[in-house]
Amino acid sequence: MRKQLLIYGSGRHRLPFLRYLAQITEKENPNICFLPTASGDDKDYMISFYEVCKELPVTPHVLKVWINSYDQKETFLEIISKMDAIVVGGGNTLNMLAIWKAQGIDLLLKQAYEKGCVMAGGSAGSLCWFNGGTTDSRPAELSIVKGLKFIDKSHCPHYNSEASRRPLYHQNILEGHLTDGYACDDRSAIHFINGKVKKSISLDAENHSYYVYRKDDSVFEEELESELLS
Repeated sequence: MRKQLLIYGSGRHRLPFLRYLAQITEKENPNICFLPTASGDDKDYMISFYEVCKELPVTPHVLKVWINSYDQKETFLEIISKMDAIVVGGGNTLNMLAIWKAQGIDLLLKQAYEKGCVMAGGSAGSLCWFNGGTTDSRPAELSIVKGLKFIDKSHCPHYNSEASRRPLYHQNILEGHLTDGYACDDRSAIHFINGKVKKSISLDAENHSYYVYRKDDSVFEEELESELLS
């Protein structure tokens, strides 16, 4: 079974990325579920997902965690097991992962991933799939958070839009706090199959994705050749 991930630098719902996601499910009218956990199930964020999906041949769903047993009768397992793709939104990565663990959602996502459900997302929604990276989920400064390790590399979103991201990512790799990994500018994405890069895609020529690694006592960036999406 192919295990697929589509990660991008920003948590915004971008039509070309969601269109690409729908295509790689290889399903007609695929079921795509948005998880807005990191934003506290933000209503406007959910509405924007449905608005973008109106432009696509997909069936959109949302999995909320701020629920109660009286109103929510469908289990998380029942929802996730019907999906062809999962899209995770941006927000507080640390809080999102803690809620997923408490609710058992992390294990359900892993099971779905191994059965062929495509996982996707940006910002917190991309960071969560890797072994770790830097996050703004704690007060005062960016800090390291451990992810679900679907891909055993580190990750850095917002690579070109937040001034502290790139130098801090380099520093943490150089000092051994993070492994080698992948970075994405806000309008760039990487498609992985079975943990390996299948393709880098971008919305314009100014945004890129990178493999960032340590060699001897230096950190290097290898820009991934990207296909431009319209």
